[in-house]
Amino acid sequence: MRIKAVILDWAGTTVDYGSRAPTLAFRQVFKREGVAINDEEARLPMGMSKRDHIAAIAAMPRVAKAWKKKLGREIGKDDIDRMYAQFTPIQKELLAKHSEVIPGVVEAIQQCREWGLKIGSTTGYSRELMAIVAPLAAAQGYSPDVIVCSDDVAEGRPSPQMNIRAAELLGVSPLSNILVLDDTEVGCQAGKHSGCITVGVAKTGNMLGMSLEEIEEEDEEEIEDALIDVDWPMREAGANYVIPSVADLPDLIQQIEGDY
Repeated sequence: MRIKAVILDWAGTTVDYGSRAPTLAFRQVFKREGVAINDEEARLPMGMSKRDHIAAIAAMPRVAKAWKKKLGREIGKDDIDRMYAQFTPIQKELLAKHSEVIPGVVEAIQQCREWGLKIGSTTGYSRELMAIVAPLAAAQGYSPDVIVCSDDVAEGRPSPQMNIRAAELLGVSPLSNILVLDDTEVGCQAGKHSGCITVGVAKTGNMLGMSLEEIEEEDEEEIEDALIDVDWPMREAGANYVIPSVADLPDLIQQIEGDY
């Protein structure tokens, strides 16, 4: 097979349908400072390391203006450090409730293993946070061969460093023989920058931002229209392919192998 390995993101890609845990945590962190942010603002930088994510939200013009109005000064480095320190315990509490493996992931990864593919993973979560998520996912049947966290490398996404590190740990080269799957624009950028075949995950992830329950309650045509709006930004960011879910990965691999 041309494909030798897959490297998958975590929240919104393999666990936590709709990437709810980090969204809720960022909103709580800013609320504690007296500056409310909405879901869209919380989600826009998703995929970055979490400290960088907080800094990116703080730099948004509306948020910066609201901060200055509330606190009478600009946001500084100490503020970012303080919010990041608050973020970790909040996120830990939420992760215990939002680490369900997304339907179809276990079966898709099992099929990949049967084909002889190695399974890696990267995440914007720190090693401390993944110490909570990884065992919960393993208990549900999902356990990649390699986990690379944001604090394992010098630069998080959109830098390719996590993907390159995962490939090294998997012992797979060249990177053009690896699929990278991610549900964020910066994740797709990181996949492209690393030279991997990059796959956007649209339906279960951050850009659509809907839980499984919300998906099931929504009109099917409305969901399809929303997925069209997600598809283009992912491709613009660097995705070679866009699929609804990791559950669709085996079909995509067969398509790629057939095309090759």
